[in-house]
Amino acid sequence: MNKLLAEALGTFGIVFAGTGAIVVDQLTHQAIGHAGIALTFGLIVAAMIYAFGDISGAHLNPAVTMAFALAGRFEWQYVVRFILAQLAGALAGSLLLRFLFPSALTLGGTLPLGPAYQSFVLELVLTFLLMLVILRVSTGAREKGITAGLAIGAVVALEAMFAGPICGASMNPARSLAPAAVCGQWASLWIYLIAPTLGAALAAPVSAALHSGPTPHKL
Repeated sequence: MNKLLAEALGTFGIVFAGTGAIVVDQLTHQAIGHAGIALTFGLIVAAMIYAFGDISGAHLNPAVTMAFALAGRFEWQYVVRFILAQLAGALAGSLLLRFLFPSALTLGGTLPLGPAYQSFVLELVLTFLLMLVILRVSTGAREKGITAGLAIGAVVALEAMFAGPICGASMNPARSLAPAAVCGQWASLWIYLIAPTLGAALAAPVSAALHSGPTPHKL
């Protein structure tokens, strides 16, 4: 139960702070700014990894949990429970934001700016890169330590910085599903459920191939 609680609390923190920054930015006429929103997402992800990495691994993302299982670094019997905990935490974050900011229209939900295929490919590639970094800096299914927190948080902030205005840079099905469910806005949600899951899944065999490759000669 402590692992599930850690996943719920960590995902709650990401949705509350990350999408909350979007809501506050909209209500205050861009007082935070796009760079501030991207930085908020990166910082909260890093903080949650430091807080809960040694308890649950701080997956905080259904796509990450699935990819860890595909990589053989997380037991399949716990996948559903982890994902349900993450969804519960994300939903709680969006519900609290709805209570605090009832006039917010989308609660920081993700919507494509251009055609659906554009955002689909972006989300797939963004999540692939993020998951590849996670697999390379983590031990087993755990993310703990200075390297992991900084690297993963930096990737989230970087990808949100350059791709956020186009696709929302979700990289996390729970982060997109929660505000959509609370607002009842289901348009284009399939992009943010399928593309991140596929992108993270693709990172598992690529990471394995890198790990099993020939050892480079020492100079």
